[in-house]
Amino acid sequence: MKEVTAIVRINMMNKTKRALSEAGIWSMTAGPALGRGKGIVDMELLRGAEKGYEEAIAQLGQSGRLIPKRMLFLVLPNNLVEKAVKTIIKVNRTGKSGDGRIYVTPVSDAISVRTGESGDSVLDEG
Repeated sequence: MKEVTAIVRINMMNKTKRALSEAGIWSMTAGPALGRGKGIVDMELLRGAEKGYEEAIAQLGQSGRLIPKRMLFLVLPNNLVEKAVKTIIKVNRTGKSGDGRIYVTPVSDAISVRTGESGDSVLDEG
């Protein structure tokens, strides 16, 4: 089993949850996050600020500022990891700075607090 951690734009959270659910991936944990990427400012960012997009405005001239994002945590059986990653990318990729990051790490076990059951049986089915 693996943990998929995804950092996405706030305004993409509902679309991401819906797409994962439609892909058969229901179990997830989410919360707020603050962060920044490599800090590259380009003309697209400037145009976004001119159009009034808050995220673009917040990034201008503030390379040290952390931008509000959302973080998703999914612990999945190995056979669902690729499907989850592809789904998250499909929904969140705009080609612009700030689309997010996905990290995949191994998990040694998962245990249900309610039943005490452990292993893949407590995860979404693949």
